[in-house]
Amino acid sequence: MSAPIPTLPTTRQAGCPFDPPGELAELRERRPLTRMVYPDGHVGWLATSHELVRAVLADSRFSSRYELMHLPFPGGPAELPPAMPGDMTGIDAPEHTRYRQLLAGKFTVRRMGLLTERVKEICAELLETMAQQGPPADLVPAFAQPVPALMICELLGVPYADHEFFQQQARTLTSTSVAPKEQGAAMTTLYEYLHDLVLAKRKAPTDDLLSDLTTSDLSDVELAGLGSFLLGAGLDTSSNMLALGTFALLTNPGQLAALRAGQSTADQTVEELLRYLTIAHTGARVARTDVELGGELVRAGETVTVSMQAANRDPTRYPDPDTLDLSRHAAGHVALGYGIHQCLGQQLARVEMRVAFPALLEKFPTLRLAVDPVDVPLRTDSNIYGVHELPVTWDRTS
Repeated sequence: MSAPIPTLPTTRQAGCPFDPPGELAELRERRPLTRMVYPDGHVGWLATSHELVRAVLADSRFSSRYELMHLPFPGGPAELPPAMPGDMTGIDAPEHTRYRQLLAGKFTVRRMGLLTERVKEICAELLETMAQQGPPADLVPAFAQPVPALMICELLGVPYADHEFFQQQARTLTSTSVAPKEQGAAMTTLYEYLHDLVLAKRKAPTDDLLSDLTTSDLSDVELAGLGSFLLGAGLDTSSNMLALGTFALLTNPGQLAALRAGQSTADQTVEELLRYLTIAHTGARVARTDVELGGELVRAGETVTVSMQAANRDPTRYPDPDTLDLSRHAAGHVALGYGIHQCLGQQLARVEMRVAFPALLEKFPTLRLAVDPVDVPLRTDSNIYGVHELPVTWDRTS
């Protein structure tokens, strides 16, 4: 067996903000399941092929429990505490199944599709405000953040007036450069806010998801934790897809022209952007028992890091994978996960993107970057990739 790689490749090539670290492609071609040394000294594994990443994510012999795993990112805690009640990411069946069954019917394709008109209204209002204020603008606070923030707040029944507070907690929780103590404080702060809100909704229910769930068998602690999980997930991921997706379109003029000409459907555009960008780029699972995987024996207790960004650029699954091709049928990507932990709110995210990208491009036909692409600040310090800012401009109409 070859020597383990010393660390998870995380450095993206300069001038290629949408491409994964080059070492991941080399590993995927040479040894798609390779030994890797984790920051705490644990010797586990790194999976980089589409086939193996899906295999790990779909196999119940691999656990998502935080307290069992080793983190692939430097600077994290040596040990993670168990997931808080309601945090669906860090638990396994049957506990996970209970939460999923309570929520699955509330996030169906049909139910999320019914929200399309509301997304259109929100986009129109935000874009009109941008137009009135005039160029230039930072697309992140002007459009990319408020679209999903308004939607998830309305869906859950959380006051949108507090959205800056939520987004700050979400950024802290997904940062790979923040101290564990600070992340723990952010989680506690968000949980306490939701706990107070849950108590208020038990006394005076309103027409929203949190009020609806007060009639379930969830305790106040579970419902507050579940609300924190849904709020955080609904804020950070979609906003970064909207901003980074716009960045990708504006720097791919051929694809942007094809999109404007109607040569790609909204569904194709969204799925290809999800695959190409893969903002939730890295995950981890722990073997609960010995598992044969990719011709190797993964021992019980060993952590397997799964590189979703490498899997989505696998040439055995997607021809010419490093090219953004909005006419591609990108089915089967793992940008939204796979298996029982596949993103619960994925249909809402799709609705937001299907509406937001066309609305933005229609409102501003001359939309372009206001800075050189190399000057756009990237979120390289987070396990949710994106941009910190996206300065854009456009021609004023008379």
